[in-house]
Amino acid sequence: MRLNSLVKPLLVTGLLISGWAQAALDAGKVLEASPIDDIVAQYPAMMSQGIRDGLKRNGQVPPMVADTIGYVVSNSFRAEDIERNIVSNLEASMTSKQLAEVHDWYQTPVAEKIARAEIAASAPAVWSEVRRRAPELNKTHKGTDREALFARFDRASRATESAVDTAIALQVGLSSAMAALSGNSVNSEVLYQRLEAQRPALNGVVGQQVYDSYLFTYQDVSAQEMGLYLGFLESEAGRKFTEVVTESIQQAVTGPIENIGSQLARFMALGGNSSQ
Repeated sequence: MRLNSLVKPLLVTGLLISGWAQAALDAGKVLEASPIDDIVAQYPAMMSQGIRDGLKRNGQVPPMVADTIGYVVSNSFRAEDIERNIVSNLEASMTSKQLAEVHDWYQTPVAEKIARAEIAASAPAVWSEVRRRAPELNKTHKGTDREALFARFDRASRATESAVDTAIALQVGLSSAMAALSGNSVNSEVLYQRLEAQRPALNGVVGQQVYDSYLFTYQDVSAQEMGLYLGFLESEAGRKFTEVVTESIQQAVTGPIENIGSQLARFMALGGNSSQ
């Protein structure tokens, strides 16, 4: 999540019917009926916009090149592929009992309210508002229970951990893309190890961004409602569901990122040929 929690509602029919075929059918209905696909559908735009903003803010490349890289990135991800990966892993990793418990939680009014807030906050168009409100919300919640609950939320949702993993993979992919533009090459493994060594610093930077998003996303969620949510995230079923969803998305996102360089090189070559 944007760098928010990606745990979403789950709707399963016929959970009491055992068997592999039924489990597979239910996993598909899980994703279709839940807001997970609403979040996943925004991933191409989220990745593209994040890269555009970062490159333009840092002045690494001309704006037109940043837009080109963003375009290639947006076409490197398919929401359908990410959803398919989630369904497959849900089928393989979660029992009918666990799915039933997740289903029960997400049928509650509190879960529905939280899901709506997470979907709304995940849209790239909202990011500027999150940044704008961050100083105010940080000041408002300093020393409060909401601030104290963040560490518990972050552990349960794995928000910072998964965001740092994605940031490292993204930087490796972008470095390959930049090298492709200049005709050079990058040792991705060496770069990855160098970035891994910087993980503690990245945890601090990304953790603050996750905290800003947390304050914004759940600003209308009461302390009691947040407590119920954390209770679910920390339950056996909630932990497993979170793990499967975050790891599935991580798998689906890192592969295309690693191939951005070669895709960008082909795109630029086609552009050069078409202009001749």
